[in-house]
Order: sequence, then structure tokens, then C-alpha cells
Amino acid sequence: MIEIQRIREQKDEVLNGLSKRNIDATKEVEQILILDKEWRGQKTALQNLEAELNMISKQIGQLFSTGKKEEAQEMKAKTIELKTAVQTVKKTEEGLESEIKSLLYALPNVCTSDVPKGKDESANEIIEEHGTSPSQETAKTPHWDLAKTYNLIDFELGVKVSGAGFPFYRGQGARLQRALVSFFLDEASNAGYEEYISPLMVNENSGKGTGQLPDKEGQMYYIPADDLYMIPTAEVPLTNIYRDVLLPDANFSIKLTGHTPCFRREAGSYGKDVRGLNRLHQFEKVEIVRIETPDNAESALQEMIRHVKKLLDALGLQYRVLRLCGGDTGFAAAITYDFEVYSAAQDKWLEVSSVSRFDTFQSNRLKLRFKDENKKSRLCHTLNGSALALPRVMAALLENNQCEEGIKIPDCLTRYTGFDMITKKG
Repeated sequence: MIEIQRIREQKDEVLNGLSKRNIDATKEVEQILILDKEWRGQKTALQNLEAELNMISKQIGQLFSTGKKEEAQEMKAKTIELKTAVQTVKKTEEGLESEIKSLLYALPNVCTSDVPKGKDESANEIIEEHGTSPSQETAKTPHWDLAKTYNLIDFELGVKVSGAGFPFYRGQGARLQRALVSFFLDEASNAGYEEYISPLMVNENSGKGTGQLPDKEGQMYYIPADDLYMIPTAEVPLTNIYRDVLLPDANFSIKLTGHTPCFRREAGSYGKDVRGLNRLHQFEKVEIVRIETPDNAESALQEMIRHVKKLLDALGLQYRVLRLCGGDTGFAAAITYDFEVYSAAQDKWLEVSSVSRFDTFQSNRLKLRFKDENKKSRLCHTLNGSALALPRVMAALLENNQCEEGIKIPDCLTRYTGFDMITKKG
């Protein structure tokens, strides 16, 4: 949620940042400022009424103590009128505050100055590219066919038991999936991230805290009987650990990691882009989350980017890093860098990670603050990233490492898999 003070003091900057998302929020921002001015007026009126009520209450006590009961009773009648006025003004003030919050909740985060303007992924900027992939002649079989040939993933069984987008991993495929999770978690732990095993369902306040709710795109699975949501990413429970927390000083750099299944309805997905592991309703992911001071946020972002690069380098995958344009940047993010790996058999790039800086957008919703050196309460900055999402990593590994003998396992994973080659069973 954008800070109201930022809108008051930097209106043009806010509007410019939102315009990078192709949003003209002039009307909404002006409405917020009008309501904010009215709210502040009501707040002042309420404070004045409460001060007057306190003063009269003290006077009544003094009158009673000096035996002036009649005067005290007269003033007591006045307090009844003041209390009624207090309740009236308080109700108006609370109504205005609720209206302002509703408008703020509807606005996405303000994009940073270096986010390119654009409507969709076609305007994303390729920042760098690393590695090479085998030719399509060498890696000609797509992963869904490899998965069937080597009995690694059963898509049809998933359809039978649950529906499309819920595959079964089996045998060496299950082992490879578990190896990837263990490798990613170990690398995160080595980089100083504390590992958590979190709940897979969260309440409404948690969804609002990180910006997944209100769910405008219908991506979250909801359980009405319990009023709970299946998590779309471990970002939600991990970041909400610090909801309503005031850190005592500025001497912190909080690093969290967790592996969870992720659940996404992926409304509107269809066609070739959903084939195989390309787009699933349930998938595994290791997430890294940072909570930082404003001064440390950018260096933390660059450190997270280097961490993801290290993972992909170790896996030997060709990848590229993109800075997303405003139209492709997520609702809560101020800036996002995507990592894509190249799938030789599909001749396409597959997104495997998004690393984002949220500035104060999430912490303002979460009421996550710290005390600075002057003991002033300030909002923390939050960041998160996929390190990594498994389905498309698995797809690229299978396709790019196929050979006559089978499918070669990257060296960094063999100590977890217990084998260095996937071969056909006799």
C-alpha cells in the first residue's frame, strides 16, 4: 500500500511511477488527497473535543471536592453533549479512514525510475545472458515426451486424480525433484538464510499484508468453510511472520527461506504454453525473503540476483536476466528482475525466478516497522525471490541434458540424487 504521506508530498512522482504501468491514477490520487484533508480535519476536531472533555472532567472533580455540587452537575451535563459529539466525529473519521484505505488498496506499487514503461512482456529489457544450450538437433525431444519415456512424470495420472496441472512425479523424477529442493535450500542456508517450514494455508490478513488480496486475477484457491487461502508462494507466510512487528533498532538484515508447494488457479491459461511442466496449478518452489532498512534494500536486491545466478550457473543452464517493464511488473513490486532459462527442445525461454523489491508497499500493509537511530518509527523494506521454482528448471534440465545414454544429471545434484544419469528401466 502506497504511503499516504508519499502521495501528499510526492504526488507527481507517484503518478509518474504508476503511469509506467499504463495507469492514469490522477482521479484516484486527487480523491485520496481530498478525503485525506477531510480526515485530518476530523482528526483535529476529535482531538480538540477529547481535550475539552478531559479538561471539563478534571474541573468537575475539583468542584465536587470543594463541595460545589450544583456547578459540578451542570458541567456534567455538558460532558454528555461532548461525548455524543466525540462519537459522531469519531464515526465520521473512521469512515473516511476506511474509504481512504480502500482506495489505497486498489492502487499498485509505484515503479522505480529505472523500470521501463511498457504494456506487456514485449517491452521487458534483457539485461544480460549467460551460458549456451545444445542445438535442437541434439536436444530435440520435449520434456513431456522424455518424462514418459523414462517414467519420470505422469501427467495423465494427475488428470485422473485431480485434473490438468497436477502431475505425479515418480521414480528418478521424484528423486530429481527432491534433489533440486535440497540443493536450493542448502545453498540458501549457506548464504545466511534461515530455513522455515511454513503453513500452506493463510488467513485473509496475511494475503492482504503481502498484496495477494484483494485477488483481482482470481489466482488463489479459497476454502470458504475455514476462510483460508492456499498459498501461491512461500513469500506470503514467510513475510507475514513479521506482520505487526516493531524491530527495536536499525541493526538488522533478516533473511528467510522456505520450500513449499505453491497453488495457483492460473485462470485463463490455455494452449501450448500450459503443456507439460510449463504451467501448473500445483508446483514446488524454494523462496528467499529479505527484510531490510531502506538504505540496505538495493544492495540486498543485487545480492539476491547474484544468488539466483549462482544456482543457474551450477546447474549449467543457459539463462538470461530481464528487467520487467511497468505493464509486466507485479501489483506489489516496485521493480522486478526475471530469470529465464532456455529450453532447446521447445525453442523458447521459460521463466524460473522473479526477484523483486517492494520498498514500503508490503510493510505499510503489514505494519512492519523499525526504530531508527533517532528512535523514530519507520517502515522496513521487503524483498523476495524464487530460488528457484522447480517445474521449468526440471523441464530445461531434462531437455538440455538428453543424450544417447539417457539424461545426464548436473554434478551439483549427484550427491542428492545418488545417480548421475537417468536411464530407461529394463
